[in-house]
Amino acid sequence: MTDTFRIDILNGPNTNLYGLDPNGLYGRLTLAQIEERCRSRAEQLGVAMRFRQSSSEGVLIDWIHEARDSADAIVINGGSLSYTSLGLMDALASFPGPSLQVHVSNVFKREPIRHHSFISQAATGCLIGLGPLGYEIAVEALVMFLRERGPST
Repeated sequence: MTDTFRIDILNGPNTNLYGLDPNGLYGRLTLAQIEERCRSRAEQLGVAMRFRQSSSEGVLIDWIHEARDSADAIVINGGSLSYTSLGLMDALASFPGPSLQVHVSNVFKREPIRHHSFISQAATGCLIGLGPLGYEIAVEALVMFLRERGPST
Protein backbone atom coordinates (compact mmCIF):
# COMPACT_ATOMS: atom_id res chain seq x y z
CA MET A 1 0.00 0.00 0.00
CA THR A 2 1.42 3.37 -1.03
CA ASP A 3 0.07 6.42 0.75
CA THR A 4 -0.29 9.62 -1.16
CA PHE A 5 -0.33 11.76 1.95
CA ARG A 6 1.40 15.12 1.85
CA ILE A 7 2.82 16.95 4.86
CA ASP A 8 3.80 20.61 4.82
CA ILE A 9 6.46 21.68 7.31
CA LEU A 10 6.39 25.42 7.96
CA ASN A 11 9.05 27.34 9.87
CA GLY A 12 8.80 30.87 11.19
CA PRO A 13 11.16 33.70 12.11
CA ASN A 14 14.78 32.95 12.94
CA THR A 15 14.51 29.20 12.43
CA ASN A 16 16.81 29.77 9.45
CA LEU A 17 19.53 30.56 12.03
CA TYR A 18 19.49 27.08 13.59
CA GLY A 19 22.94 25.55 13.89
CA LEU A 20 24.84 28.84 13.54
CA ASP A 21 25.69 28.76 17.25
CA PRO A 22 26.46 25.07 17.89
CA ASN A 23 26.63 25.61 21.65
CA GLY A 24 23.45 27.65 21.67
CA LEU A 25 19.91 26.86 22.64
CA TYR A 26 18.96 25.38 19.27
CA GLY A 27 21.85 22.96 18.81
CA ARG A 28 24.17 22.01 15.99
CA LEU A 29 21.83 21.12 13.14
CA THR A 30 21.02 23.75 10.54
CA LEU A 31 17.50 24.08 9.19
CA ALA A 32 18.74 22.53 5.93
CA GLN A 33 20.00 19.50 7.88
CA ILE A 34 16.69 19.23 9.73
CA GLU A 35 14.92 19.36 6.36
CA GLU A 36 17.16 16.59 5.01
CA ARG A 37 16.35 14.37 8.00
CA CYS A 38 12.62 15.03 7.61
CA ARG A 39 12.77 14.25 3.88
CA SER A 40 14.53 10.98 4.59
CA ARG A 41 11.92 10.00 7.18
CA ALA A 42 9.02 11.02 4.91
CA GLU A 43 10.51 8.98 2.08
CA GLN A 44 10.85 5.93 4.37
CA LEU A 45 7.19 6.36 5.30
CA GLY A 46 6.08 6.77 1.67
CA VAL A 47 4.68 10.29 1.97
CA ALA A 48 5.38 13.55 0.17
CA MET A 49 6.69 16.54 2.07
CA ARG A 50 7.17 20.25 1.46
CA PHE A 51 9.54 22.18 3.78
CA ARG A 52 9.42 25.99 3.93
CA GLN A 53 10.77 28.85 6.03
CA SER A 54 9.77 32.50 6.21
CA SER A 55 10.22 35.26 8.73
CA SER A 56 7.05 36.91 7.39
CA GLU A 57 3.79 36.29 9.23
CA GLY A 58 1.72 36.96 6.10
CA VAL A 59 3.68 34.45 4.03
CA LEU A 60 3.21 31.76 6.69
CA ILE A 61 -0.53 32.47 6.78
CA ASP A 62 -0.69 32.24 2.97
CA TRP A 63 1.13 28.88 3.08
CA ILE A 64 -1.38 27.53 5.61
CA HIS A 65 -4.21 28.68 3.34
CA GLU A 66 -2.49 26.94 0.39
CA ALA A 67 -2.16 23.78 2.44
CA ARG A 68 -5.96 23.59 2.74
CA ASP A 69 -5.97 22.44 -0.90
CA SER A 70 -2.63 20.67 -1.17
CA ALA A 71 -1.64 19.03 2.13
CA ASP A 72 -3.09 16.43 4.44
CA ALA A 73 -1.22 17.60 7.54
CA ILE A 74 0.99 20.43 8.79
CA VAL A 75 4.02 20.59 11.06
CA ILE A 76 4.58 24.17 12.20
CA ASN A 77 7.36 25.85 14.12
CA GLY A 78 6.08 29.40 14.32
CA GLY A 79 9.21 30.63 16.07
CA SER A 80 8.51 33.83 17.96
CA LEU A 81 5.19 34.25 16.12
CA SER A 82 3.88 31.35 18.21
CA TYR A 83 3.46 33.78 21.12
CA THR A 84 2.08 36.77 19.24
CA SER A 85 0.12 35.80 16.15
CA LEU A 86 -3.64 35.50 16.27
CA GLY A 87 -3.46 35.42 12.47
CA LEU A 88 -1.41 32.21 12.46
CA MET A 89 -3.73 30.69 15.06
CA ASP A 90 -6.81 31.52 12.99
CA ALA A 91 -5.24 30.23 9.77
CA LEU A 92 -4.20 26.98 11.42
CA ALA A 93 -7.67 26.59 12.96
CA SER A 94 -9.11 26.77 9.43
CA PHE A 95 -6.92 23.88 8.24
CA PRO A 96 -9.08 20.73 8.06
CA GLY A 97 -6.32 18.18 8.71
CA PRO A 98 -4.15 17.42 11.72
CA SER A 99 -1.34 19.77 12.68
CA LEU A 100 1.54 19.52 15.11
CA GLN A 101 3.42 22.43 16.58
CA VAL A 102 7.16 21.90 17.12
CA HIS A 103 9.49 23.86 19.37
CA VAL A 104 13.12 22.78 19.42
CA SER A 105 13.73 24.18 22.91
CA ASN A 106 11.65 23.52 26.01
CA VAL A 107 9.76 26.81 26.11
CA PHE A 108 8.62 26.10 29.68
CA LYS A 109 12.24 26.39 30.87
CA ARG A 110 12.50 29.80 29.23
CA GLU A 111 11.03 33.26 29.72
CA PRO A 112 7.40 33.35 30.91
CA ILE A 113 6.28 35.11 27.72
CA ARG A 114 7.03 31.84 25.87
CA HIS A 115 4.74 29.78 28.11
CA HIS A 116 1.63 30.66 26.09
CA SER A 117 1.40 29.86 22.41
CA PHE A 118 -1.52 31.00 20.28
CA ILE A 119 -0.59 28.37 17.69
CA SER A 120 -0.95 25.54 20.22
CA GLN A 121 -4.60 26.52 20.67
CA ALA A 122 -5.24 25.54 17.05
CA ALA A 123 -2.79 22.64 16.70
CA THR A 124 -3.79 19.02 17.14
CA GLY A 125 -0.78 18.55 19.41
CA CYS A 126 2.65 19.88 20.35
CA LEU A 127 6.21 18.54 20.50
CA ILE A 128 8.29 20.75 22.75
CA GLY A 129 11.90 20.50 23.87
CA LEU A 130 12.94 17.45 21.85
CA GLY A 131 15.44 19.37 19.74
CA PRO A 132 15.50 18.83 15.97
CA LEU A 133 14.29 15.27 16.57
CA GLY A 134 10.88 16.78 17.31
CA TYR A 135 10.42 17.47 13.59
CA GLU A 136 11.01 13.82 12.63
CA ILE A 137 8.74 12.58 15.39
CA ALA A 138 6.06 15.00 14.19
CA VAL A 139 6.28 13.62 10.64
CA GLU A 140 6.01 10.05 11.92
CA ALA A 141 3.11 10.86 14.26
CA LEU A 142 1.16 12.63 11.53
CA VAL A 143 1.62 9.73 9.13
CA MET A 144 0.35 7.33 11.80
CA PHE A 145 -2.58 9.65 12.51
CA LEU A 146 -3.46 9.95 8.82
CA ARG A 147 -3.23 6.20 8.23
CA GLU A 148 -5.47 5.48 11.23
CA ARG A 149 -7.98 8.08 10.10
CA GLY A 150 -8.05 6.76 6.54
CA PRO A 151 -8.80 8.72 3.37
CA SER A 152 -10.73 11.95 3.76
CA THR A 153 -13.98 12.30 1.94
